[in-house]
Amino acid sequence: MVKTSAVYKGEFRCEATHEPSGSAIETDAPRDNQGRGERFSPTDLVGTALSTCILTTMAIVAKRDGAPFEGARAELEKEMVSAPSRRIGSLGVTVHMPGSLSPELRRKLEAAAHHCPVHQSLSPEVRISLRFIYA
Repeated sequence: MVKTSAVYKGEFRCEATHEPSGSAIETDAPRDNQGRGERFSPTDLVGTALSTCILTTMAIVAKRDGAPFEGARAELEKEMVSAPSRRIGSLGVTVHMPGSLSPELRRKLEAAAHHCPVHQSLSPEVRISLRFIYA
């Protein structure tokens, strides 16, 4: 079990602390929802969790298979919807990877991306699209 804590700092900002490491992050409400948009919003962190979980899960597979993965990166596009309530409507992730990966390893890595823990934890109502680009 991992514990975190969060404190409301005012002006729609929070500070969250990862208790095992002491690492902290700040959030801010987005501009379209009364905030200043100067930090990650809570829903930005959901998308960021998805993209970093995808990269981490793929890296575990790449390491297991002895393949290079350093420099792989992910770009995220998050779209909010307002009906029936304000929530994340879709998350699009584009993953850029080394072009030297074999077709077999590419299939393994792409399967891992689709089965990362965050992807598996999100509601089916959130549309998730993954795109893979090999350099």
